[in-house]
Amino acid sequence: MSDNSTFDINSYKCSDKGLILPAINEYTWSEGVRAFLYMLGMLWCFLGIAIVSDTFMCGIEHITSKTRLISVPDPKSGGTKSIEVKVWNDTVANLTLLAFGTSAPEILLNVIEIVGHTFKAGELGPGTIVGSAAFNLFIITGICILSIPAGDVRKIRNLRVFAVTSCFGVLAYVWMTMVLLVITPERVDLWEAVLTLLLFPALICSAYVADKGPCCRSNKTGSGLEIGLNLEAGDPEHPGTADIINVAREVARDQNLNEDEAARAMAAKIARDRPKPSGWYRVNATRVITGGHRLVPKANHTFDDLLERVRKQSKEASAHNGSLANGISEKNGTTALNGSAVTTELTPHPGKATVEFTTATCAVLENEGYVRIGVKRTGDMNKEIKVGVETIDGTAQAVEDYKPINQLLTFREGESSKDVYIEIVDDDVWEPDEFFFVKLYRHHEGSSESDLEIGKLAINQVTIVNDDEPGKLEFSKPSYIIKESVESAQLTINRINGADGEVKVHWKTQDMSAVSGREYKGGQGTVLFKHGETSQILTLDVYGIVDSKLEPNFQVQLSDPTGGAELGKIPKTIVTIINDEEFNNMLSRIANKTQQNLDGLRLDSGSWREQFHCAMNVNGGDVDQAETLDYVMHFLTFFWKVLFAFIPPTSVGGGWLTFLCSLLMIGLLTAVVSDLASIFGCLIGLSDTITAITFVALGTSMPDTFASRSAAINERWADSSIGNINGSNSVNVFLGLGLPWLLATIYWEVKGEKFLYPTGSLSMTVTLFTVFAVICLSLLVCRRRFDLFGKAELGGTRIPKIVSACICMGLWVIYIVMSSLQAQGIINASF
Repeated sequence: MSDNSTFDINSYKCSDKGLILPAINEYTWSEGVRAFLYMLGMLWCFLGIAIVSDTFMCGIEHITSKTRLISVPDPKSGGTKSIEVKVWNDTVANLTLLAFGTSAPEILLNVIEIVGHTFKAGELGPGTIVGSAAFNLFIITGICILSIPAGDVRKIRNLRVFAVTSCFGVLAYVWMTMVLLVITPERVDLWEAVLTLLLFPALICSAYVADKGPCCRSNKTGSGLEIGLNLEAGDPEHPGTADIINVAREVARDQNLNEDEAARAMAAKIARDRPKPSGWYRVNATRVITGGHRLVPKANHTFDDLLERVRKQSKEASAHNGSLANGISEKNGTTALNGSAVTTELTPHPGKATVEFTTATCAVLENEGYVRIGVKRTGDMNKEIKVGVETIDGTAQAVEDYKPINQLLTFREGESSKDVYIEIVDDDVWEPDEFFFVKLYRHHEGSSESDLEIGKLAINQVTIVNDDEPGKLEFSKPSYIIKESVESAQLTINRINGADGEVKVHWKTQDMSAVSGREYKGGQGTVLFKHGETSQILTLDVYGIVDSKLEPNFQVQLSDPTGGAELGKIPKTIVTIINDEEFNNMLSRIANKTQQNLDGLRLDSGSWREQFHCAMNVNGGDVDQAETLDYVMHFLTFFWKVLFAFIPPTSVGGGWLTFLCSLLMIGLLTAVVSDLASIFGCLIGLSDTITAITFVALGTSMPDTFASRSAAINERWADSSIGNINGSNSVNVFLGLGLPWLLATIYWEVKGEKFLYPTGSLSMTVTLFTVFAVICLSLLVCRRRFDLFGKAELGGTRIPKIVSACICMGLWVIYIVMSSLQAQGIINASF
């Protein structure tokens, strides 16, 4: 071989660090390019591990969510009833499959490193386990403390289990230190490996006993099952049903609201509110990072506000169900004096000025002398506008009852409102109330059609109220037909043939086929008419039809008028609530779409077809809700998504096949990451320990960080955010070290030798973490005990919260700096 075709293996830097890498000859590449490419490869593989861990967690959730039916006594019937309970205890599930799911990359990394190096100890695997534990305990705890809104707190609910896992979390690293530094320095014997592995079931048993109590009683937390959406209208046991009905009513009233958006908002609300399994936040965090299908859809802010309003209304209706209260309200449709009625906005035509009355009706007392009618202009304000205004007779006659007008009304440039005054003729003769009309029109001397548009309120009805008598009080009609889709029945009480003085009238509801508190909110009260007022609106809440076979009705009766007023010809009215077929169809559509959205938010998938559809489309196919970053991350992770879509779905094999295939994929990817991390660290001059406690630990723990922060903000308790950290850290040691130690000690025992385990910089890393872990856990205990911190592990007032978070994060910084300096030989420390 010529000199040009040979190279010195010693100058091929870091080519001996990996098990399978370098896969090609990189001898001629510069070290900077190689380091950059290995770093990119490592980050890309971290995304792959996060995605396959998503599938892995879905398989675990499917397994641990299994339920069975049991019979329990039913006090109501005197017999028994069947209820559904979980097969897996939540604590056991969290510390076995779920903890293994979050720790699988670190555990497999250590196993692969020892097996791949002919059962010799390495630094990358143990360093990753300790580094990941440090990041989880210090950084994630600090972030969770800081993320809670100011003044709010989150407590550990199952304190006994947290205490057990915390003790085992410290014990795991104390035991690791004892094995490597005290009992058999730099050597692991078979009994030590076996005992390390046996500490894992000891942790599970201890946590289970703590969860159930000393006599194996159910703890206070329980393990509630996830309740699905019940869409039977009128079901009082499911508040989500009332929310959907109220949302449907809002959509029916406002044509600008969209059914699809309403269903998405309802699904998002239900998904946020309902109980979530332990792995939910981890899976959702991974999907947010990688542009996958989110477990909570993003809803329009308009619908978020709408949902909050209807949720409040539902609670108020439930709280006042069956109570009696006044239902007086002055809303749209109330006849007002001098044009002070409700204004209807009109979208102006671009380039034109729109002119209309401010109200469609107004009333004036005969002795007022004149009536003022408001006219407004919208749209183009940049030119002068002229519009005609004239009066038209009704029952009131021009000259006899009012002075007619026909004039040109001028709006100067920038002027938005004008008033029209019409003189009223007062006489001493009693006569019933009369009315006439005022009309806006395009005058031949006024503005052209290209400049002026007459709005919808082009005619105003003016009622002249006779003011010589207190009047008669009556309903506007003897019966009202109300659709069940509306929230209230608005009954108009008119004051006719006089409006002199202040009068009152008593009203009272009476059940017929409708029952107060069930179909409507009944009661009694008093309606007040001030001097000159001619109309009031009595508003009664309508709940809907309970029995679809009936059209329930009830009666409202007026009585006992005061101030000299009398009852008119219609002193009582009957209100009938009818079935709204169109509303029911819309309600059914919204409910079905809501359920479809919820079905699309489940963790697992039902088929390979569904898996490939979600893998090949950004945000699982919901492109309307995708953002730019989602597209970028989807492009970067497309290969991994499609590759892992070949893993059997959870519907095949009860989730166990998904679990095993995902575990195999994680193992293969972890082997690649091990090589990438070792070579990358070597190329930039870092030891395996530093690479492990920084780059690798951060890469494997990043999804957990987002998941814990989200759980801290959205959950009422801190168990889902920081409660499982110590359990996961314990499992890292008991399985991540116990399993490879057992394999290695058996291998060397068979050969008649001992399993040597040079500690190197690992001794200081483990010792530092153990000491700092005690400090961090002591801080959490103090936060739980003292009012200064809100007597809770997370949140509290601003300054104590920031100080606590800084202490936790500062411990991690000191840990990284000290461990790195010792690993690089800059400082020496012997233990």
